[in-house]
Amino acid sequence: MAYLIKGAHVVDPQVGLDDVRDVLVEEKQIVEVAESIEAAEGVEVIDGEGKYLVPGLVDMHVHFRDPGFEYKETIASGSRAAAHGGFTDVATMPNTDPVTDDGAEIRYQIDRARKAGLVHVRPMGALTRDEKGESLAEIGDMVMEGASAFSDDGHGVQSAGMMKTCMAYVSQFDRVVCAHCEVESLTGNGVINSGRAATRLGMFGWPAFGEELEIYRDIELSRMTGCALHICHISTAKGLELVKDAKAEGLRVTCEVTPHHLFLTDEDITDAYDTNLKMNPPLRKPSDAEALRQGIIDGSIDCVVTDHAPHAKHEKDCEWEIAFFGTIGLETSLPLMLTNLVLPGKMSWSRLVEVMCINPRHLLRCNPVKVEAGSQADLTLIDPKREIDVTEDYFQSKSKNSAFLGQHLCGVATDVLMAGKRTLADGVVVA
Repeated sequence: MAYLIKGAHVVDPQVGLDDVRDVLVEEKQIVEVAESIEAAEGVEVIDGEGKYLVPGLVDMHVHFRDPGFEYKETIASGSRAAAHGGFTDVATMPNTDPVTDDGAEIRYQIDRARKAGLVHVRPMGALTRDEKGESLAEIGDMVMEGASAFSDDGHGVQSAGMMKTCMAYVSQFDRVVCAHCEVESLTGNGVINSGRAATRLGMFGWPAFGEELEIYRDIELSRMTGCALHICHISTAKGLELVKDAKAEGLRVTCEVTPHHLFLTDEDITDAYDTNLKMNPPLRKPSDAEALRQGIIDGSIDCVVTDHAPHAKHEKDCEWEIAFFGTIGLETSLPLMLTNLVLPGKMSWSRLVEVMCINPRHLLRCNPVKVEAGSQADLTLIDPKREIDVTEDYFQSKSKNSAFLGQHLCGVATDVLMAGKRTLADGVVVA
């Protein structure tokens, strides 16, 4: 199928493009980018007037729960949510059942994703067997099958010696170690950020130091091993300062942030005990959120991710202390970034493309996608004026546990091409 996207404002800092262009796609590739292209017979025209066209969005931190927890999400339903949110690529975390710790599990996810045919799924492999932190997972086998990176996300590797071994081994394969930084002996029974909100609501606190100490540890291990280190879902101002210092030294250290850590804080948690606000790591202080917003604007933070964490209704509709951690996020990430940062003029469109398209592809060791002839046609078309109300009915995800239910947002993806295949058409997922 051939598509001609007419009159869209193309933003791609990789090729120095920030202007209105026509883009012609044939089969899986972009074949022409020009100020004006005439539509040939058999070419479907997509109206891009008033819209922005960018390289396909990438989320390098999602949980699709498949295999093992398909009642929450499947690769098929997660792919629908991703396409609906404007994404062409996602990296799935390995805390499945069985844990994704060998090549067969990587291959399973890639095969399921191809069958769904909506997004490129880039599975991450576990660092240790069963994510127990005791022995190395089958790193080489997983690389051979297409693992994009490695992580024990969900709790992290508690032993410094084991983490050093993991990083030394992964460094041989040109892959990134993605670290969930949490010292469990410090976080203990914590279910909310330590601070005024925890005291006010009478709940066990989760100190920021429990995250920051492990960020410091893993940066030092990166220095020792030379392994590329990526800090997952950073949530504190001090943690970000540690990353900035490491970058200033020239260490191979990067980090990511979620929309919920950018735009929500522990002060949003009230005596209504909305468990959709229970996160790992927890929502932090307003000063932390402000530091993170500044970090995503100034380039200190490399990527925006969702940590898309679907849960069944009964796992959230219960007491705060026993509710599961996490929120879904694939379908609200782009609207939140547009509504809160880009459209108010706090962040440029080019910077948005860097943190949601370019940088995550690089970290996942994917081929670059550029809005130029010869590039693979992974593209996202965005209407900055289209408004949405975040309701359960809006979501394509199998689960509805969104921290942003009830919000009114402006700016959404309307069309997506994934390897030249139209997976989203005027806001509707194309099965």
